[in-house]
Amino acid sequence: MIITIPRRTGTVVLLLALAAGAGHGSAPHASAQTVHPAAVQGAVRSYPPDALAAPAPFGPGERLVYQVKVGIFSAGRGEMSIATLDTVRGNDAYRIDMTIRGGLLGARVNDAYNSWMDIRTLQSWRFIQDIHQVNYKSFRHFEMHPERRLWERQDNGESGPLASGLPLDDIAFIYFLRTLPLEVGATYTFDRYFKAEGNPVTVRVLRRDRRKTDAGEFPTLVLQPTIQTRGLFAGGKAEIHLTDDARRLPVYVKSDIPRFPGSLTLHLKEIHLGVPLHPESRARVAAASGR
Repeated sequence: MIITIPRRTGTVVLLLALAAGAGHGSAPHASAQTVHPAAVQGAVRSYPPDALAAPAPFGPGERLVYQVKVGIFSAGRGEMSIATLDTVRGNDAYRIDMTIRGGLLGARVNDAYNSWMDIRTLQSWRFIQDIHQVNYKSFRHFEMHPERRLWERQDNGESGPLASGLPLDDIAFIYFLRTLPLEVGATYTFDRYFKAEGNPVTVRVLRRDRRKTDAGEFPTLVLQPTIQTRGLFAGGKAEIHLTDDARRLPVYVKSDIPRFPGSLTLHLKEIHLGVPLHPESRARVAAASGR
């Protein structure tokens, strides 16, 4: 089955840059790594339910910590988090942060990505990359202006046409993916990456599986993303394992490394639970987490 998401509801480029420059499952086995009740209760008090927020299994307070490996070697630590809510030009947004720190054989990486994703439309308003890799540094600050169908780079003055009225950046796409129904056997086609050359993106839902990590053992849905630009998710060989429950947590990511006899993998180590804003999503996630 092929499901095409039109230009006003689809997107692109996924996850990480270390190497190259409503489900049917149950909650994971409990472990000391996965239970943070005080933080959850604090977020519940700070962020009351919002019926106008888009249904989504994530919210402020969520923080996911990963071990990064290259082949069999530990290569560092990664995090994805929604520390708080913010506003961009008067629009309420999730402030999403992703960091990767580590290295291998003396080659160090210190990368940070920040995305501001609208809580009601799940579109990107702002995207910042701050990359520090071996012999390579890059800082890019994009502002999205859907009402003008324009993106602008604040760091160098460049601008260009938005490819979608509901644009998404590299990091926001991961969170958008978590909101989809994700039927096994389906292929989803997206056309919402903010630059036209990145579209379309396809995501195949390959199978159900189980994945054991330091954070617990999880029933998962295995996704295979393919993008139109060079990078970790080109070529259709990557895999993303999301929990097969209401939370859709990314617990494992695997990507081949060009010209290297091994893969880049992310293994979930810690789950700091967040609080979804939409009331029905909050209830479903609480039930899946045993809260």
